[in-house]
Amino acid sequence: MEITVEIGYYPLMKEYEKAVESFLEKLAENKNITLESGTMSSLLTGSYENVMELLNRQLKPFLEEYPSVFILKISSACKTCKT
Repeated sequence: MEITVEIGYYPLMKEYEKAVESFLEKLAENKNITLESGTMSSLLTGSYENVMELLNRQLKPFLEEYPSVFILKISSACKTCKT
């Protein structure tokens, strides 16, 4: 099953840009998913297994290192979503 996840990452600190850039770089390393970055959120598209495994692996380190808020929307019906 293919899914699309809209994810917004909001590090709660003054110099948030570095954390956001680092998070997006980590997501982009996975060649099994498509990443589209926007100003307020990003879209991850790929198989359910690949996307969820990537999120499972990447969210925890950023939550531990930075005070953060993540907002996620997960859809199996949004094959052509655009931000």
